[in-house]
Amino acid sequence: MLEAMAYSNAPKATAVERAMAMLEYLDGSRRGLNISEISRKLGIPKSSAHVIVVTLERLGYVQKREDSLHYTLGLKAYGLGQGMLRGLSIAELAMPHMRAMADQWRRPVHLAVPDGDQGVYIQKAEAPGLIQFDTYVGRRMDLHCTGVGKVLLAWGPADILERLVAKPTYIRYTKNTITNPKALEKEVAAVRKQGWALDDEEEELGVRCVAVPVFSAPGRFAAGLSVTGTTGQIPLDGVELVAESLRQAAVAMFAPVAELEGEGG
Repeated sequence: MLEAMAYSNAPKATAVERAMAMLEYLDGSRRGLNISEISRKLGIPKSSAHVIVVTLERLGYVQKREDSLHYTLGLKAYGLGQGMLRGLSIAELAMPHMRAMADQWRRPVHLAVPDGDQGVYIQKAEAPGLIQFDTYVGRRMDLHCTGVGKVLLAWGPADILERLVAKPTYIRYTKNTITNPKALEKEVAAVRKQGWALDDEEEELGVRCVAVPVFSAPGRFAAGLSVTGTTGQIPLDGVELVAESLRQAAVAMFAPVAELEGEGG
């Protein structure tokens, strides 16, 4: 009781910021986090972390996994994200083209935009077949180790790349992950030159991702478009073919908009 009272007397902004930070940490974790991990990440006492988690769980924004002590995002949190994404017209424009690509290549297709120093998926077209990937609309990803992340660095707001290269090192996910700013700057320059990006087992072993930029108008970057598959599904000698197919889909997405603007002019 004293613990709850102490928490209730804390500044409301601090409580809200901690709750939001907790939701963001949970969104970035595939397996979820336990109270101790949340406490360490937020830099607050376990008792305070527990109060926030219990409150968010009661409200439906987080849920406890039945098989462990880990917490994950609840349906209400995903519902908020879906509501916001319905207002993003690019996700609607992209979906028919993404679905056609997913059917053609039998691989999942993703659309992502920058969000802070990460990227977030705003659309996904599932692929037919037995192999499925743990990706979903609203999932965030690091930029230094993903194909679509490199596209966001190459054509997105310049300050994102500036902040990232100011860091001394990056999280290593596999032996192929880029872990230093010099190598990342070189990679981003190569991506800009060739017009597409590749994640060659850099976030997860056995998985490749090819990505291209989407422009809503000449010179106006809108999002990153990508295809994900296993190394067997996307062999290195087939990467450029996938990239060209993605590029054509990216151009087609805004073709109707361009035609309308042309008629109006």
